[in-house]
Amino acid sequence: MAKDKTVYVCSNCGQESAKWIGRCPQCGEWNTFKELHVAPDTVNGSITSTLMRKSSGSARAMKLNDISSKDEPRIDMGDEELNRVLGGGLVRGSITLLGGEPGIGKSTLSLQTVLHLNKKVLYVSGEESAHQLKMRAQRINPEASDNCLVLCETSLEGIFASIKDTIPDIVVIDSIQTICTSDVDSSPGSISQVRECAARLLRFAKTSGTPVILIGHINKEGTLAGPKILEHIVDTVIQFEGDQHYMYRILRSIKNRFGSTSELGIYEMRQNGLRPVNNPSELLLTEDHDGLSGVAISSAIEGARPFLVETQALVSTAAYGTPQRSATGFDQRRLNMLLAVLEKRVGFKLIQKDVFINIAGGLRVTDLAMDLSIIAAVLSSNVDTPIEQGWCMAGEVGLSGEVRPVSRIEQRVAEAQKLGFTNIIIPRQNMQVFKGKDVGINLIPVRKFIIQSSAEIEILSLISC
Repeated sequence: MAKDKTVYVCSNCGQESAKWIGRCPQCGEWNTFKELHVAPDTVNGSITSTLMRKSSGSARAMKLNDISSKDEPRIDMGDEELNRVLGGGLVRGSITLLGGEPGIGKSTLSLQTVLHLNKKVLYVSGEESAHQLKMRAQRINPEASDNCLVLCETSLEGIFASIKDTIPDIVVIDSIQTICTSDVDSSPGSISQVRECAARLLRFAKTSGTPVILIGHINKEGTLAGPKILEHIVDTVIQFEGDQHYMYRILRSIKNRFGSTSELGIYEMRQNGLRPVNNPSELLLTEDHDGLSGVAISSAIEGARPFLVETQALVSTAAYGTPQRSATGFDQRRLNMLLAVLEKRVGFKLIQKDVFINIAGGLRVTDLAMDLSIIAAVLSSNVDTPIEQGWCMAGEVGLSGEVRPVSRIEQRVAEAQKLGFTNIIIPRQNMQVFKGKDVGINLIPVRKFIIQSSAEIEILSLISC
C-alpha cells in the first residue's frame, strides 16, 4: 500500500514544494511553508494528490459558440445590502466565502438571511449546538420559516450524506475551519484539511448547481485564515469589517467573479440581528459638530453608491518634538502627500505639528474625491476656524496643487442636494456637465487652492482661479 505523500505549501500564495523552504520563491514571504500530508491515489501506478483526481462525470469539450450565453436568474437573498455586494444576488452553483473577526456578526448575518428565504437551506454548524442555534434564531426572527434545516456536524462525509438525503437549495458551512475529512490525516483547521474540504465543496457546487456559503476565520494580520488557495478556489470573497465595540458593520467584496469588487454594504448591529442601512449618510454624518473646527463633509462614491462622509482632522503642536501623522479610514501615504502639497505649493507649515485624520463611522474610504475634504479639515483645525453648515465638497488634489475632476459628479451633487446641503465645491472641469441644468444647489467650481491670510480662511481656503 502506498504511503502518504508529504508536500510543503506556502500559506500566503499556495506555492508547493517537495521540501521546506525558508523564503517562498513565488511571493517572497518568509517562513510561510507548512507541511501538508496528501492521501495517495494509485492511478496507472503513480501517486497523485486527491485534489487532482479526475472527475467521474462525463465532461466533454464544447465549442465556444455552442455554449449558451443566457444569464441564469440569481437567488434573491432578501437583503438589499447583501445582494448589492454579491452583484445582484447569489449565483447558482457558486461558492462564497464570508470572513470576519470573531464576534463581528458572520453567523448572525448568515442565519438571519437564510431564515427569510423561501428555499430549503441546510445550515451546517461545526461550532455551535442545535440548541444554541435555536436560541439565536428565536432572537433574530421568532416567526422564521421551516425551510431551514440545521446539521451539527464536522465530518465532510457526514455533510455530503445529509445533503444527499435532504437535497437543499443552499448549503451554509459554519465554519470551514471546523470541517475535516477522513482522507486527510491532520487536525481540523490545518492547511491540508481546509484545502481538501474546500476543493470537494467546490466540486459539489459546480456539478450540482447548489450554491455554497462558507464562513471563514480571520488571522491576527486581518486576512482570511488558511492557505491563500482557499481564496482562489471560491468564486466570491466578502469580508465583514468594523469594530465589535460599535454598532455599525461594513460588508465589503474582496473578490467577485460575478460582479464588482468596489461595492459595500452597511449594517447596524441590534439586539434582534443586523439591520441593513439603506442610507449610509445617516450614520456617517453627525449633527453635533456645529461650531467645531476640523470637520469637513465630502461627497464620496464606493461602487455604485454615493454617500456623504464626515472627515475629522486635529492639528496640534508636536508634544515630543517629532510630529505624528495618523489616519483612520484613509490612506496614510496619501495623507502625507497632501500635507507635502500644502507645504510646498501653498506655504502652509505643518512640519512641527501633529496631524490626525479620522473618517467618521468607522468607514474606510479609497475615493480620491476625499482629497478636498482632507485639506479643508486640516486647514480648519490648524487655524481653529469652523466650516459653515451646509457646505460639502468633492475633488482630487494633484501634486501641483490643482483640483482635478472626479467621476460621476452628477450623482455626488444629487446626493448632497437630497440631504439638504446648500453649497458644494467641485472641480472646474466638472462644471460642463451642469450647463443649462438646474440642480437645486449652489455649485462652486475651483481650479486650485490658495491661502488668503493666516488668520482667516474664506470658503474653506478654496477660491476660483
